[in-house]
Formats: sequence, structure tokens, C-alpha cells
Amino acid sequence: MASIPDLPVSIDDIRAAHARIAPAIVRTPTLISKTLSELTGATVYLKFENHQFTAAYKERGALNTLLQLPGTTKGVIAASAGNHAQGLAYHADRLGIPATIVMPTTTPIVKITQTEGHRANVILFGETFDDAYAHARQLEQERGLTFVHPFDDQRIIAGQGTTAIEMLQDAPDINCFVTPIGGGGLISGMAVVARAAGRPIEMVGVQAELFPSMHNRVTHGTLPCGGETLAEGIAVKAPGTLTGRMVETLVDEIMLVSERSLEKAVSLLVQIEKTVVEGAGAAGLAALIQHPDRFRGRTVGLVLCGGNIDTRLLANVLVRDLARSGRLARVQIRLQDQPGALFKLASVFDAERVNIMEVYHQRIFTSLPAKGLITEIECETRERAHLERLLDAVRAAGYEASLIELA
Repeated sequence: MASIPDLPVSIDDIRAAHARIAPAIVRTPTLISKTLSELTGATVYLKFENHQFTAAYKERGALNTLLQLPGTTKGVIAASAGNHAQGLAYHADRLGIPATIVMPTTTPIVKITQTEGHRANVILFGETFDDAYAHARQLEQERGLTFVHPFDDQRIIAGQGTTAIEMLQDAPDINCFVTPIGGGGLISGMAVVARAAGRPIEMVGVQAELFPSMHNRVTHGTLPCGGETLAEGIAVKAPGTLTGRMVETLVDEIMLVSERSLEKAVSLLVQIEKTVVEGAGAAGLAALIQHPDRFRGRTVGLVLCGGNIDTRLLANVLVRDLARSGRLARVQIRLQDQPGALFKLASVFDAERVNIMEVYHQRIFTSLPAKGLITEIECETRERAHLERLLDAVRAAGYEASLIELA
């Protein structure tokens, strides 16, 4: 495809960025996943950007920007509660450049601590990102600092695009990139590389259904934007001016994925690849899971763009996936309030070789007669078919039983 000269970032910019940052960035592996390929019907290559020092690709753009600042710079400032903050703080500290990061007061303490661990000056201001952003721009003027935008900057876009250069060097048969979109910096840079490859490489962007901001821009849609998403790293309400223009020009399609698909993708990456990825980093795989026919037969490159997920949230995601797959279940059963009732019921579980983990008795707050009770048993089975055999056996023994399903 011919070059598009009026775009703000060129392939030469990205190649120069790659040469500039290569000595201080982990060249993360791009590896084929045979199991995910079998599951999705596509040939799936994964780039493990969660192996960067701060566990996210954001280091690339941050470092590319820092290395181009004039020597007279007093310091840098950014508004971020996520990976941009840590990437900028880490490399600024390494280069001896003072860094100030403005975060909303609602930022989890672990992210504050991690950013301060890179010797950045963290300022908590406002309850939302917009509040923090406005305050950072104010401090930029008052203190004479250099503001580093998380995505809407040519240097940031060029740095993020270096991921695609490495992927095509390591897996030259990739013919489709499926890339998460928040503000659009990563996909903008990758799309420039794809268009300069000298052969057709499809660019597909992915957003969470709850935050379809770039999708709305490209399709002129009005889908609502907001809510609690697992992919908070791409929960951006307004895409960038530069990135919006580049995505409209270079990206073939933007897909939306559900929260359930995001949870499944995070869980699969832990189970199959033994790697921890945050919700935003799993969005590409979520698209393959939710829309397998769209990618069947393609050779797909996915960037696992970040691994910074709260451990408690990760545990919750993994347990919920066990429940959805039938390996963990809560069964509600009606019993008679008589001696030995629970013992007799437990014998059915024993006969089916189902492990009982928790038992909850409810005598008072039920709609049953006084001599009736509801018991809920949390149990562990081998798979969905094993769970169905248990339910059949419980009902065959004369009990009313139902499965408590997850949303």
C-alpha cells in the first residue's frame, strides 16, 4: 500500500523510535500459542509485553518521548492512574529527569505505591481522571514542566508502534493484528507499521462494550460510554485527536467485547499460557473468543499489553470462570428439618465423588413452611457433565435442587 504522507506519524518515525529505545526496553518474545490456536481456529501469536519491567508496553512511548526532550527540561508531568504513570516514572528516574504524576484520589493504594517506588512525585487530586488531567495541565504551566500525554502525542505513538516492528520480525507470517484500543496510541503506531509491510495486514481494534469511544467516533455512533469494566486500562471516554484521525484512516474494523469475554480471556491466559494479563491486555484474545468465525484461518498477532491486575480481582475472575465452566458450583436444595437430613444428602455427593467445600443452612429467611429449610452447597466437580450427573442424582434421591448461576 502506498504511504499516506499527511498522517502525524510515519514508518520512519517508528523505526527511529525503535533504534532509540531498544537498549533500555525488554525485547519481549512473540510466541505461537498452539492451544489458543486450536481453541479459536486462528493461528495465534502472542507478544508478551507484560514482561516489560513495569509490566506494560507503555514504557516504549514514554521512553521515546523522554529521550527527545531538550536538556533544559525542568521535569515531566502526566495525569495517569495506570501503566503510563509507571512507565514514565520508571524511565524518568533512570534518566535523572524529575517526574510528577497526578492521580485521582480514588486511585488504589498499590498503584500509588508502585509509582512512588520509581521516585516520582505523586499528587492526588480530584475524584476522576478529568479532574487529575486538568490539574496536571495547570501545574505544567505553573511549574514550567513538560506534559507527557498518555496517547495523543507523535512521540508516544511512534514508541508504541515499535511493538509491531518486533512482532513482524519474529513472526513474519502475521496477516492480522487484533489490538486493544483505549486512547488509540498503540493501534495507531501498529497500523503504520502494518501499512508499510508491503503486503496486506488487517488492522482490527478492540474495545470493551462499556467504553466504545473510538468505535463511536469511527462509526458516528452514540453508544453509551461508562461503567465498571475489567479492562480499565482501555476505559477511555474520549479518544485522542491525533489517534482518532489515524484510526479512521488506517484501521479496518473496531470490535466490541463483553465483560464475560474479557474474564474468559484473562482466565485462559493464566491457565494455558501461565501468564498474568490485565483486562485491557486480554482484549484481543477476548475478540477471538467472542467472534471466532471472524478470525478463523487467519494468522493473528495479539499484544498482551499489560499485566498489572489486582491480585484479588484476578482471583475473583479465575473463580468465576471455574463456576461458569461447571467446575465450581453452588447448588440450592430443599430439605426437611429432620435429624440426619444433611447426612443423607451428603451421601449422594459422596456417591458421585463430588467434593463439598461449603454448606449454608437457611431456616429463617425462606418462604418455606417452618419445618422446611434451604441448604446451599458449594462444591467442586470435574467438569459441566459431572455437575449435571450430580444434579440428576440429587433429584433422583427425592430432593428439589437448582443451580445458582452467575450473571
